[in-house]
Amino acid sequence: MKIAAVCAVLVCLLPAMSHAAPIDLGALTCDKYENEIMNAPAASQHEDAVDVVMWLFGFAVAKSGAHVMYGDALQQFGNSLDIECKVHPNTSLLDTLATVKLANTNPMDLDTLGCATFEARHVEMAQSDPQSANTIMMWLLGYSVGKVGGRILDSNSLTAFAAGLANQCTQHPDSTLYDAVTSVKLPKQKK
Repeated sequence: MKIAAVCAVLVCLLPAMSHAAPIDLGALTCDKYENEIMNAPAASQHEDAVDVVMWLFGFAVAKSGAHVMYGDALQQFGNSLDIECKVHPNTSLLDTLATVKLANTNPMDLDTLGCATFEARHVEMAQSDPQSANTIMMWLLGYSVGKVGGRILDSNSLTAFAAGLANQCTQHPDSTLYDAVTSVKLPKQKK
């Protein structure tokens, strides 16, 4: 049954996945981020803008040292990042992320959320609202990359990450979501 649930999640995530090139946050300027990712014409858009901001949000939270997901703070984070990028267009996105103040709005502690509980809810969400499930997984992927010291946004690794997280939760159902997310092995990042 658990394998079928994991397969259902992965099948729901596959259509949402793009085949975009990995993005090095240290090499991408705010100007390019604003013009080539956030405001790119539909025909040339390779990434879902909400998923990118969600990944960046997870990354920034990890870099801050926090172990929480701020459920109601995505809009504030995106707006703050946008303002910082407009003020400092030639600064790298990596450096800019370090200056964005995170709002402590409706925090969900990853250290107290059970892995099995998260996984069951996520499987259910993937069936009823695949895009939202994908977006949450992008936050977790960004968080995971930030925790290991990476700086590459590679949405093509989402499927492998989601499968690794599901496996981690299946193998260790009593662990916390934080423990599971930080235990998933990510593909080697190229700089």
